[in-house]
Amino acid sequence: MSQEKREQEFRIDRTQFPDMAFSQIEEYLTNAKRIRFYQEMDSTKKSYEAKFKKGRLHYSVEFSEQGKLEDVEFIIKERDMPKDSWNAIMDHLHTEYPKFRIKKIQQQYPLNDRDPQKMLHEAFQNLILPYINYEFVFSAKKDKGFQTYEALFNAEGTLIHIRKSLPPSYDHVLY
Repeated sequence: MSQEKREQEFRIDRTQFPDMAFSQIEEYLTNAKRIRFYQEMDSTKKSYEAKFKKGRLHYSVEFSEQGKLEDVEFIIKERDMPKDSWNAIMDHLHTEYPKFRIKKIQQQYPLNDRDPQKMLHEAFQNLILPYINYEFVFSAKKDKGFQTYEALFNAEGTLIHIRKSLPPSYDHVLY
C-alpha cells in the first residue's frame, strides 16, 4: 500500500539552480519574498525546487534535473478546499487511520501533458481545476506508535498514493 519516502533537501545558490528552470518562473518572482532554491535528492531521482512567498501563499515549484517543470504546490488550509473533496479525504483517513493529525495540506498543479506556461498561469491564479491534486502530510497511530505519512489525493478526494515519510537525517549535527 505504501512505500517509504527518503528525501533530502539541500539549500543551493541561485547560480546552481538550472537556468532553464529559472527562466520559466522568473516573471512570477516579482514581488515575491523569501526566495530560496533547493536541490532535492529522493531515493529514485534528483530534482530542483524554488520556494517563495507571494501574496499570502507559500509556493514550491519543482523541476527535473534537466530543468523541466514538474509541479507547482502551495500550502492551503481546510477552508480553501471544496467541501466534497475535503469530506471524501476525511472519510478515507478516518477509515484507515482512526487517530491522525494533519500537519500540512498542499494544493498541487501537476504538469502531466499540459503546456508549462499555461499550467504556471493557472497555478498562480489559484484556480480550482479538475486536474489538481491535494497533498496531505499527516501523522497517524498505526500498530505501534505514530508514523508520518504523505498522501496524494485527486480533486475528487480519491487516494492516488500514500507513502511513509521518514524524518530528515541530521548527519550535519554534531553532538
